[in-house]
Amino acid sequence: MDSVEKTPNKSEQKSRKFLKSLIRKQPQELLLVIGTGVSAAVAPGIPALCSWRSCIEAVLEAAEQLEVLHPGDVAEFRRKVTKDRDLLVVAHDLIRKMSPDCLMEVFDDLEPHIQKPLVLQSILSLMERGTMVLTTNYDNLLELFGQQQNKPMESLDLKDKTKVLQWARGHMRYGVLHIHGLYTDPCGLVLDPSGYKDVTQDAEVMEALQNLYRTKSFLFVGCGETLRDQIFQALFLYSVPNKVDLEHYMVVLKEGEDHFFKQQADMLLHGIKVVSYGDCFDDFPGYVQDLATQICKQWSPVPGGPGPHVNPRELGLLERAAECLPGPAEAPFPDLGICQGPERSLGLVINADQVDSTTLLGNACQDCAKRKLEENGTEVAKKLRQSEDAGGS
Repeated sequence: MDSVEKTPNKSEQKSRKFLKSLIRKQPQELLLVIGTGVSAAVAPGIPALCSWRSCIEAVLEAAEQLEVLHPGDVAEFRRKVTKDRDLLVVAHDLIRKMSPDCLMEVFDDLEPHIQKPLVLQSILSLMERGTMVLTTNYDNLLELFGQQQNKPMESLDLKDKTKVLQWARGHMRYGVLHIHGLYTDPCGLVLDPSGYKDVTQDAEVMEALQNLYRTKSFLFVGCGETLRDQIFQALFLYSVPNKVDLEHYMVVLKEGEDHFFKQQADMLLHGIKVVSYGDCFDDFPGYVQDLATQICKQWSPVPGGPGPHVNPRELGLLERAAECLPGPAEAPFPDLGICQGPERSLGLVINADQVDSTTLLGNACQDCAKRKLEENGTEVAKKLRQSEDAGGS
């Protein structure tokens, strides 16, 4: 049973609980799955982003106005929206019958509607540190916001095998995989796995994707029906054995005790631990921010991988600190070997307002540097003696 850790929630002045097994994950161990809840929190002014039901209703209204769907079909779909439980099936049938241009009508010009970017900023902070992201959403709110922050965001779908493999192998830090396609490419929208036969029958792609479910911890955020999504099932669930032994997480709204605990039991069969962000949707953005902050605290650079960005001011601090280290002028940073000190890397970003004499390397690392310099000095003296002996003979 997981223990929990509490951090203060400033807005509510009460304790926030997190599973320790989750907040102790390195960001690069996670794969974030984004659902409609994220879009609803970010752009509440667009009803179509709030849920599958709202999306279907908005698309039906657009189809009716554009006269691309028979009035009888519009009435039938409206009946299904109010009565059918499986809205993904309804959405699939609707996409097949209508012109995909209706989605362009519904989702056009999203950027001005980003009113509450807190969740997107939290996701970007995780992506910066190696968390991968995929989404079932048609919108590109995350990419638009990331571009505003000067991040090289890239949207991709399952039709581009080369890019999908690059993304699955962790080579696209700011890539967002849209498994249903993106509204900006109506011809690429897919809700039925048959639309991705080229993908599901490609052994190399499927192995790369399913390997993610075996080796990463999926974190479902703003997701309600994702595990019932036929494409998600085809890509990640059908062929992965022993799912109960895996460790994934789903953040959900706690709508009621019985429903919540039944959902917990059901999801454990897929290796997913269900946790609640609260009993009100307004709690969602703050929870995601606090959770991302906790996980980012665990981050350390991957050996040989790209480190975090160091701005010029911070780089100047590193250079000035280097000048104070003992050693020859031409080599201010000696080969420290394997250092077990508390500071793992010289590439760590340093807060310019919190630098003291031990900030750069830490006491243990300074001891390592001193020991290494002493070893280097002994080696040089030994070589000089050998040279003198050879000259004397």
